[in-house]
Amino acid sequence: MIELGVNIDHVATLRQARRGNEPDPVWAAVEAELGGAHGITAHLREDRRHMQERDIRLLRETVRVKFNLEMACAPEVLAIALDVVPDQATLVPEKRQEITTEGGLDVVGDLSRVRDALEALRAKGVATSLFIDPDTRQIEAAKELGADAVELHTGAYANASGERRAVELQRLAQGAELINRLGLRLHAGHGLNYTNVRAVATLPQMAELNIGHSIISRALFIGVREAVAQMKRAIEL
Repeated sequence: MIELGVNIDHVATLRQARRGNEPDPVWAAVEAELGGAHGITAHLREDRRHMQERDIRLLRETVRVKFNLEMACAPEVLAIALDVVPDQATLVPEKRQEITTEGGLDVVGDLSRVRDALEALRAKGVATSLFIDPDTRQIEAAKELGADAVELHTGAYANASGERRAVELQRLAQGAELINRLGLRLHAGHGLNYTNVRAVATLPQMAELNIGHSIISRALFIGVREAVAQMKRAIEL
């Protein structure tokens, strides 16, 4: 069974548009669980553009499924993660000017910082995942550093069409094959929606998909529970 992690960041994005109290991402997490989510994912960015530290602490107290914290290797955010102790931490790249995460983490180019963060998280018993592109060197570096999982960045696939999409899907398949061969847990996410997710879900030994924007967008019209339930049906093999 593929686990569905529901990213609730964009509920907080809507709240922060007016710096108010609603909609509450913690409430959204409850609704996602009631819809059958296997995990709740939230990204605490350095600039706090959506999720706030308070949200992360409340989620840790209330989430009853897997709580996956997406985070950069920034010392301040790492300190919060080590205090909160999520079930899983997914290390991601972060640029202040980007609208959303634009690519995978450069593990090879930042070995020391990534290693230090992984070691600190492991010491707290946190499962670790690295969000990276389907690149051989990056995947092998993830194995070298002892990550538990690799989350393949699916943005290039999701944004492509026609022959280009087929090429990007093949890249993901090759990356997935290497991840499986190295004994790492296979995750994927970014830009996945109800129409493009199936091909990624069928990659061999896919264990976890993290999806947010598409689910929250549909939830505006049909509610979080049903939007999650529909995505679960879309990834069922």
